[in-house]
Amino acid sequence: MIRSPTERISWNYCRSWTLRRMMMKELTLLEIASFLKEHDNYIMLTHRRPDGDTIGCAAALCGGLRKLGKRAWVLENPQFTPKYRPFLDGLTIKAPVENAVFVAVDIATQELLPYNATDYVNQIDLRIDHHGRNMAFGVCGYVEPKAAACGEIILELLQTMQVQMDKLIAEALYLAISTDTGCFRYSNVTANTLRAAALCKDCGADTFMINQVMFMTRRFARLKLDAYLADTIELYADGAVAVNILPAQIRTELGITEDDIDDISGFGRQIEGVEIAAMIRQEPEGAKLSVRTSPKYDASEICSHMGGGGHAAAAGATVNALPDEAKRLFLTTLTEMGVEL
Repeated sequence: MIRSPTERISWNYCRSWTLRRMMMKELTLLEIASFLKEHDNYIMLTHRRPDGDTIGCAAALCGGLRKLGKRAWVLENPQFTPKYRPFLDGLTIKAPVENAVFVAVDIATQELLPYNATDYVNQIDLRIDHHGRNMAFGVCGYVEPKAAACGEIILELLQTMQVQMDKLIAEALYLAISTDTGCFRYSNVTANTLRAAALCKDCGADTFMINQVMFMTRRFARLKLDAYLADTIELYADGAVAVNILPAQIRTELGITEDDIDDISGFGRQIEGVEIAAMIRQEPEGAKLSVRTSPKYDASEICSHMGGGGHAAAAGATVNALPDEAKRLFLTTLTEMGVEL
């Protein structure tokens, strides 16, 4: 008999991957809250190239569990960058403790786990996310595509668990929500998003500090990169489609860091009249495409044709090819979808 996820699930009981696959189930937040209260040791997992949402969610849930007397950590991610480190102060651990419950936050697929976490993919107990309704990994989870940021879900979960939010938790959640909504400028923002941000402010979050660091301050190297991108951007379909290529050599020449390009995906969408914008970055594993669209087009549908996915307004894919070939694939995909270039 398969036990309910709300019952105490022993570690040994969950070790069998076949049995774990049988147990996969989408839970309510109340069921997840009940499950989290029953266990003692927790490890939060973040995704590759971690952004503010996955980091903020991991930090907030970790802090909330500690307030309930649990032992909780965020597994160190080799790609954590200096801009986000302050939100993880005192929360990270290099290796999981024994008998830990693994919780994946804001991770759409198991392929997005960082390399140091791939060994634990068969041990993930909970997945909390807002990327589609994909229950492809983890014993059980909660996925709400209508949430603008996974941070909204974590906030509701902490409220369900009756966690008293403090300044650090509030700032982690505000980081998650603000960065995944472009500081509340994107079309995914709802009234619930704004209420969540207001609650973070009420609980002491220094929203000005976070906004300044995340959205208002840039290194001079990034400004030089903006100039390069503006000079080399390619427009198609009478200015409705914009494509940028960012070669690895340019990043090296300008001294560009991961923090510098954290928000670069929407560069082309800043141009008046652009409905679809693609940023193609040359990476060791291939060409990484980030697609941003107006409400007229579905970015996730575009990227699905290239083996990727995401949200309606923001999605991505990685293509095992050089940037120019990835650009041709992107433009061909648009043509096949009926976009006249």
